[in-house]
Amino acid sequence: MIDAGFVFASDSRTNAGVDNISTFRKMKVFEHPGERVLVIVNSGNLAVTQATINHLEQAIRRNLDMHVMNAPSMYDVAELVGRSLREVRHRDGPFLMENNVDAHANFIVGGQIAGESQRLFMVYSEGNFIEATQETPYFQIGEVKYGKPIIDRVISAGTSLDDAVKCVLVSFDSTMHSNLTVGPPIDLACYERDTLRLSRSHRFDANDPYMRSLSQGWNEGVRRAFAQLPNFEWS
Repeated sequence: MIDAGFVFASDSRTNAGVDNISTFRKMKVFEHPGERVLVIVNSGNLAVTQATINHLEQAIRRNLDMHVMNAPSMYDVAELVGRSLREVRHRDGPFLMENNVDAHANFIVGGQIAGESQRLFMVYSEGNFIEATQETPYFQIGEVKYGKPIIDRVISAGTSLDDAVKCVLVSFDSTMHSNLTVGPPIDLACYERDTLRLSRSHRFDANDPYMRSLSQGWNEGVRRAFAQLPNFEWS
């Protein structure tokens, strides 16, 4: 989350072993143009995350007293996601534990509702959550360590949306180079603050020309920067 808006990204690889890899979208958008834009990305147990999203969608279809499309604030939206996650884990968790299946799941929930500022939350597996601040403007879930350094070095509140997009994609490229559990397609959503509509989104597959060019340019740039570093002078 930067002053100019949001950049969300998620990979699509799920695996239950090295020989059982599948592709599933991990990003969900709820949008009423001019009134609200909500983006939810997830990581963790696929059945748990899908059931949680379905739980949120069913609440909309049933027109319950409060759901993500009529909640008065982003805080309420984060609470609804946490409550739904808690209910799914309470229902399915004991059965998953009987077979030593990890039922953990995490969500990043962000967006803007008319009448309030943009807000970003990370929902933990237990259903509680924290909110992003100026000092901590981004969240990562899933595999975080390989892609974190570039975000820490580049992102600040004043970063432009275009630079934030490049940074997020380099972060994913770095992660994919070092961890086989993360892979394309990469879903990207870019939201401009106060527009209350999601006008820019894209899915990058494994052969996307921009991603290939970005990866090559980053690799070459890192090598050049490394080559220009001074050698250590032994005393």
